[in-house]
Amino acid sequence: MKKLLTIESGYVIAAGIVAVWLLFTGVFIGVADNGDFLRMMGSAGLNYYDALESYEDRFFGFAHVYFAYDHFFRGFYPSTQFIIVAIARFIGKLFNGSAFDIRILGGMYTLLLLTAGYLLIKYNKTKSVWTAVVFAVLMLLVFSDIGYLAYFNSLFGEPVSFVFLLLTIGLGLMLTKQEEPSSKLLVLFFVSIFFLVCSKTQNAPIGAGFALLGLRYARLKQDRSWRRLALALSVFTLFASVVMYAAAPKDFKHINMYQTVFFGILNESPDVAGDLKELGLPAHLSVLAGTNYFQTGTAINQNDPSLKSDFYDRVSHKDVLLFYMKHPSRLIDKMEYAAKNGMTIRPYYLGSFEKSEGKPSGAVAYSFSAWSEFKRHHLPNALWFIAVIYVVYFGAAVLEWLRREDKRSRIAVELMILLGLTGIFSFLIPILGDGQADMSKHLFLFNVVFDMMLVAIVVWMVYHLTALFTKRGGWNR
Repeated sequence: MKKLLTIESGYVIAAGIVAVWLLFTGVFIGVADNGDFLRMMGSAGLNYYDALESYEDRFFGFAHVYFAYDHFFRGFYPSTQFIIVAIARFIGKLFNGSAFDIRILGGMYTLLLLTAGYLLIKYNKTKSVWTAVVFAVLMLLVFSDIGYLAYFNSLFGEPVSFVFLLLTIGLGLMLTKQEEPSSKLLVLFFVSIFFLVCSKTQNAPIGAGFALLGLRYARLKQDRSWRRLALALSVFTLFASVVMYAAAPKDFKHINMYQTVFFGILNESPDVAGDLKELGLPAHLSVLAGTNYFQTGTAINQNDPSLKSDFYDRVSHKDVLLFYMKHPSRLIDKMEYAAKNGMTIRPYYLGSFEKSEGKPSGAVAYSFSAWSEFKRHHLPNALWFIAVIYVVYFGAAVLEWLRREDKRSRIAVELMILLGLTGIFSFLIPILGDGQADMSKHLFLFNVVFDMMLVAIVVWMVYHLTALFTKRGGWNR
């Protein structure tokens, strides 16, 4: 007779209670708009609820529960987030035709998170009950932290990356544990990858890694149709990644390039003139060094027509990459800056509450924030610490790969290795693609990966410690 309450179902119940408490009952908690909501609202047929609302009330200081319905595709921002928001909008209109309640979207993200957590715990379980319990508790404390959940009640793209990364790893592990892997599950695995890779332009490069791993999943079965399906899905993933990057709006690419050069390479540069010359850019652009795209009062306006020929048409991300390859010490400097700003899960300059709650503009919620606050204040915000964690993580992964002889177990380990590599890409891409602008927010996916790695390391250590103790006559595994 099966147990009525398993460890994974216990996690779902506990995490569900926390999510309901934080997001759907009592005081509303979300994340204030910094202007990014406009991208998705224009695509998904939403708008600001109060058309007469002041700038101060609409942006940065206060979160919002309700949004107005509007026409679809007043603009278009390519992202799989559109699918999630459009479904939530459809459901919302069935219940309330006058205003869209953002908590419907939050509810959808919550269900995806609970599903991902269930799969991760269920398909990582060993005979060690203690290990499974520790894993479930860490999943609850880390990934139900308000720093992550508050994003659910917002129109930011971060929660799409968050839930689908967890879901991708959960589904990938599930495939390696099935006696006879299901083709439907393989498709679902790649659908999850698609939502992750195409949620944001900066996620597009990680699609190549998942496409390559798909070739390994093709070897889970000898069946020819299975291999063809895995190959086709891998090719599709690679294609989707390329299209996602190419489809980024031209204005969006211009913003990123401006940030990358003027607020990245040239920001606090020891030789601005020399850097401009090496990048093939005119010397008079030195007046923009250290400025960002959204800054007012710059010597040359960011949209000045002269910048098209002098800057936007002359430089590319390939030039940026080559520059940093020639000057690795400069890249390390930027990496150290990123590490210093990379341990915060959420942007603390964006308020969590509605204005009607009477809290100060920019007030942030701290309920169930033990992990995010510990990480922010007590973990070393330094590149050396990140490097140590990566050495430990990859070292453990290599040991596990070498000691396992069966193909399924090795593919599972390779999936975890790809998780770590995803973190490296997520750490470097904001540096190479957006300079030092809003670094903590742009490192969100890195934070998710890093937290998953820390949890994996702790669980791995607990498992081996309990195994050692068991051999000496202690707990039963």
